[in-house]
Amino acid sequence: METPQDLTALPCHALSSEHAFAKLSTRASGLTRSEVSERLVLYGRNELPRPRPTSVLRVFFRQFLSPLVYILLLAALISVALRDISDAGFIMTVLCVNALIGSIQEYGAERSAQALRALTVSKALVLREDEDHEIAAEELVPGDLVILEAGSKVPADLRLISDGGIEVDESLLTGESVAVSKSAAAIWPVETAIAERSNMAFAGTLVTRGRAHGIAVATGSQTQLGRIASSLSGAESGRPPLLVRMDRFSRRIALAVTVAVVVLGGVSVIRGNSLGSVFLLAVALAVSAIPEGLPVALTVALSIGARRMGQRKVIARRLVAVEALGSCTFIASDKTGTLTMNQLVARVLALPRSEPRLVQGQGHQPTGHIDMPSEEQAQVVRLCTAAALCNDGFFGLRDDRWVHHGDAVDVALLVLSHRAGVQPAALDVSHPRVAAMPFDPEHRFAATLHRHEDGLLAVVKGAGERILPMCTRMATPAGDVAIDIAALELQATKLAASGYRVLALAQGSVDLAGQPAADFAASQLRSLTFLGFIGMLDPLRPEAKDAIAACRAAGIQVAMVTGDHPVTALSIARELGFAEREDQVITGTRLAQAAAQGDAAVDALVREARVFARVEPTQKLQIVQALSRLGHFVAVTGDGANDAPALRAAHIGVAMGERGTDVAKESADLILADDNFASIVAGVEEGRISYANVRKVIYLSLASGAAEVLLFVLTTATGLPAPLWPVQLLWLNLVTNGIQDVALAFEPKEGSELKKPPRAPGEPIFNRLMIERMTVSALVISLVTFGLYAWMLRAGYDVAAAQNGALLLLVLFENIQAGDSRSETASAFSLSPLRNPLLLIGTLSAQLLHISAMYIPGLRDVLHLRPVSLSQWLWTLSLSLSLIVVTELHKWFLRRRQRAGRL
Repeated sequence: METPQDLTALPCHALSSEHAFAKLSTRASGLTRSEVSERLVLYGRNELPRPRPTSVLRVFFRQFLSPLVYILLLAALISVALRDISDAGFIMTVLCVNALIGSIQEYGAERSAQALRALTVSKALVLREDEDHEIAAEELVPGDLVILEAGSKVPADLRLISDGGIEVDESLLTGESVAVSKSAAAIWPVETAIAERSNMAFAGTLVTRGRAHGIAVATGSQTQLGRIASSLSGAESGRPPLLVRMDRFSRRIALAVTVAVVVLGGVSVIRGNSLGSVFLLAVALAVSAIPEGLPVALTVALSIGARRMGQRKVIARRLVAVEALGSCTFIASDKTGTLTMNQLVARVLALPRSEPRLVQGQGHQPTGHIDMPSEEQAQVVRLCTAAALCNDGFFGLRDDRWVHHGDAVDVALLVLSHRAGVQPAALDVSHPRVAAMPFDPEHRFAATLHRHEDGLLAVVKGAGERILPMCTRMATPAGDVAIDIAALELQATKLAASGYRVLALAQGSVDLAGQPAADFAASQLRSLTFLGFIGMLDPLRPEAKDAIAACRAAGIQVAMVTGDHPVTALSIARELGFAEREDQVITGTRLAQAAAQGDAAVDALVREARVFARVEPTQKLQIVQALSRLGHFVAVTGDGANDAPALRAAHIGVAMGERGTDVAKESADLILADDNFASIVAGVEEGRISYANVRKVIYLSLASGAAEVLLFVLTTATGLPAPLWPVQLLWLNLVTNGIQDVALAFEPKEGSELKKPPRAPGEPIFNRLMIERMTVSALVISLVTFGLYAWMLRAGYDVAAAQNGALLLLVLFENIQAGDSRSETASAFSLSPLRNPLLLIGTLSAQLLHISAMYIPGLRDVLHLRPVSLSQWLWTLSLSLSLIVVTELHKWFLRRRQRAGRL
């Protein structure tokens, strides 16, 4: 027979909970601080092996993995074969400089993404030295006692020692999408498969229901998840749809440009030009015109948007959310903590047959008192005792300061109990808990079972309409009497109409008839005594009203989804200004009735609703689906495990960073670091700015390339010599687009982003407006440059001088076009160049580089450049200003069409 020492050598799923305690050298009160410190040194931090960050050198060499780069390398080799060493050297220089610029962009984007990921830190609730502590999950050590609740992510591999109907989604490990029930009492053979170890909870899995305690048996790389972390970290993450579409679009443009280049090259060969020179020219034109670097530039633009969102407390888990948020037409928001401060306090007690009694005191401090006559004191203590018993929060004195954690309602009830003179710690001794039913949003109540001198006492709290049917009697100063449900319902309605969140409490003896305490169920909650209502207030966020007004100005509709009483919810909505009438309030009951009739009935109900009260989490999914069917692009907030389906179904799922469960965060596209509704509005603004900047970068890149191709088409069609040397085309692409397109990604807001309606979700980037602007710009640049080039040739200038003039004009045109790209409709003169210093410096640098190249021996010869006089430069500048004249006229017409509603 095996001894306990032999048993502790077995894995924990094959041990009883008692032997698991022994194996991990821990106890029911948890580890001490010194033990935690020792184990942290011994086992290391509880974190998965992180993939090594991409080195700068690797990012640099990755820039050469491109078909266009291969073509340029071939062009360099051909130049060497033709003994044109200077051209070959310049091509290699261009490749290296482009690779350097691309590396800076890509490396910066990766660093920004890493910085944003660092903002989302998982938490764990542990028992140490017989007290609950909320810690960073990475500080967990083997032997820690971990408390699991619905919605939390399991922080380490745990051997469960108690369970309260806990169910866990283990799809990450097993692939099974259905949550599995757990049993702490089970003991399994050593060889039992992971999916069948019901007494274990594994790191990375998600608790979907119930509450449990477990001992951490493995952390970090020693967990089941840690053992497969290498395969997980090696997986490629999905690219944002915008970048996928732009990749596809770039390939189409590349095909069109290639066809044009081949045709132009063929004509040049027919006219007697050498095959080598034609090839080099074709390569240079293709490199300049094909927007091959556009996806990288767009990644940078989206990364900058994500970083700006992070600075405004909105963390983008996926880059797709940055672009998508600009399309949002409807925000379905939670109330608690999002529209309110999430500083819930009990402000009034309403006892049966009594007037409401005010609770004095500020915030989460135990000081204060309850205004009550002496004859009601026993009732108040009885009510507050029940509030402290049916409670999973913590409120206590640590290091000479009052700290708390847990659900906001539970914390508010504990503060109330202290003000009534009830000591929750003493109740743990006099009324030890033997079973519990955690709060379930679908049932809207929680219950606990306690042992005391008279037997078993059940305490229940929740929505009045769920608690009252459980009761047959009510507590009064004269004693317990038969319940008057009508009077109590009126009392609750009056509290709700005053804006209070109303909580009902009841208690009563329970006879389990010999059944184990673990079988405690809702069916046993009957013949209870109703104790009273507690009215709680959560102050509105001062910025919420202005944020909602900003949404309306931006064409975004707002609705509130809450479990509150309809009267309370409407009162809050009126104060915030997004609902006024009672017919704008839809209850969960009405929604369920409509759902029974089909989608059309739900859609009709949801269409005009602005307040959804007493709704269950599953109904939030119905609301999101109905809004989507009605044509809205929906952003929805959520914090609980049951919100996950709605967060996934919405176009943009927004999880709460402070009070959100891990399940909600894993399902969301965005996380609000401060749980603030105003941050969503800030995110919408940043989303619109990012999308606008993406369009600006695309416009600048494509219009420049189109103008260069058109210029060569014109010269070829009229029989003129090529207007630029191949190296001049490469130089033009390097000194203009290489600098200016990245700088445009940093463009700040124009100021009107929240004064425009959302763009249609299906609207293509390359829409009518983009095509119009690109066509106008490309025509002006190509026609004016062609005119100058042809005039210089006819005026007696040699080809080299005409090419020199054309190149200078193109550089100036692209400098001016960068300024024109800053807004699609606003005048360039209304935007101060100092608002984007990077673009200003980039534009001036591009021009100075080109002028400097005219005077640098060697480089001047390679680029076939000649110095120009100040008068020539000014004369060429005056020609380039034709672009700003034409585009400003075009913008003026666009603004007129906009005001007329035709744009």
